[in-house]
Amino acid sequence: MSGSFLGDAFGGRGGGNTPGWPVSNILEGLEQLRTQFEQKTNSGPRMNKGDVRSAVLSLLIEQPMHGYQIIREIEERSGGSWKPSPGSVYPTLQLLTDEGLVQSEESNGRKTYSLTAEGRAAAGDETTERTAPWESAGTRDSGRMTALPKAGVELAQAAAQVARTGDKEQVAQAVEILDEARRKLYSILAQG
Repeated sequence: MSGSFLGDAFGGRGGGNTPGWPVSNILEGLEQLRTQFEQKTNSGPRMNKGDVRSAVLSLLIEQPMHGYQIIREIEERSGGSWKPSPGSVYPTLQLLTDEGLVQSEESNGRKTYSLTAEGRAAAGDETTERTAPWESAGTRDSGRMTALPKAGVELAQAAAQVARTGDKEQVAQAVEILDEARRKLYSILAQG
């Protein structure tokens, strides 16, 4: 994002607490910011080939699970940065079953998957050789593509709500807060 983006979006270059900024400029700028963050957030980090397999083995070594439970657990452990699709998890479970590493059992209308003896050995080898895929996703991401954009989107939504429904004084207060937040964010970069 260029330095002029915020200036252009919020009523011209120079920033400052210029009263009377057109609300449409604020809303347009916030919408552009939200769109940029969502594009980066939705693209997420690309997982390596074999990461689904490794993740399934890592989870099943802990306890038996059904497919959607595996998907939710991966999403939770990756901090939301990785949610494998059913189209990648279920074929992986079938492949692991075909290889004799996983067995399934029908329980309450759901297939629950667990590791066989060979699967425990393979999962043990796999987990000692490298970190869990969701940990490496977090390392690759370091919060750049998840926490920060999410916070930015939420901030943009709150500011847009103030711009839509707030009175003139509330909008002016919101502009001051956003201006202060911008200064503080740049000061973080200046420290490093």
